[in-house]
Amino acid sequence: MSSTTEYLSLLHRPRRLRRTSSLRRMVRETQLTVNDLIYPVFVMEGENQQQEIPSMPEIYRYTLDLLLKEIADAANLGINAIALFPLIPTEKKDNAGTESYNPDGLVQHTIKAIKQEIPEMTVITDVALDPFSSYGHDGIVKDGKILNDETVEVLVKQAISQAEAGADIVAPSDMMDGRIGAIRQGLDAAGYFEVGILAYSAKYASAYYGPFRDALESAPQFGDKQTYQMNPANSREAIKEVALDIAEGADIVMVKPALAYLDIIGRIKEYTNLPVAAYNVSGEYAMVKAAAEQGWIDEKQVILETLTSMKRAGADLILTYFAKQVALMLR
Repeated sequence: MSSTTEYLSLLHRPRRLRRTSSLRRMVRETQLTVNDLIYPVFVMEGENQQQEIPSMPEIYRYTLDLLLKEIADAANLGINAIALFPLIPTEKKDNAGTESYNPDGLVQHTIKAIKQEIPEMTVITDVALDPFSSYGHDGIVKDGKILNDETVEVLVKQAISQAEAGADIVAPSDMMDGRIGAIRQGLDAAGYFEVGILAYSAKYASAYYGPFRDALESAPQFGDKQTYQMNPANSREAIKEVALDIAEGADIVMVKPALAYLDIIGRIKEYTNLPVAAYNVSGEYAMVKAAAEQGWIDEKQVILETLTSMKRAGADLILTYFAKQVALMLR
């Protein structure tokens, strides 16, 4: 058989559909859009201040006045939602996280201001005690252990307080057992039927969270979080956690972190028809920024490839510190 005959005998040539940029766009299977993005932001007390987080280049803690400008910029880029995280002064922290449900607290005041100034922005609030805890843990501590049910009682108060302030979605990130059902019941009993719950359903005890804990000064003061966050080696357990959260009333389920857990995102996407969120966490952000700073990677292309992989795996929504940068690129 001649080489020409061999050449002509190829019926299937996948490269035909890669030949031009227009063809590649036509057959693209995954489209990353600005509507997929949720922008995590950090707020602190004071006025006219912003502090760059050393381990997260170009990401800042803002006082409320400057945060409102940052969120307005995000809205102008087409970003629909922010996830709010507070830096709480040490003197306002205690073991029971009582500041978390203070109606005049930093979070509550910030929610009200955002909804007044940028009402179209969806506000997602973190429900957990670690920013408010003197121990840096997600729950109440007693004799070196994290109390589950007692913590859930506080989380319900926290979620209701955030809903009263105007939060659109509350996002329990604590990984206490039963908290989704308790929060749903508490919100409904208080009349907040329309406030949604984004459940951190499969949140792993990950080493990727370090820069975030720097941002909030909320690292655990003893031990680690392995008694309530998931073992990174486990996959089936993620389905169990998701099933429980759905049964208890979650509206959206989430996997955190994202990049090292694409398989988990895919499994959960196949399991449920609820929206699936993924958190492109601080450590993932920091690695890209550090490599780009050294000139080792093409930052923009790596960001787009990374977020596209998360959506390809099954994420409907992506919390990412790259949100504004990506919104600009997608334009």
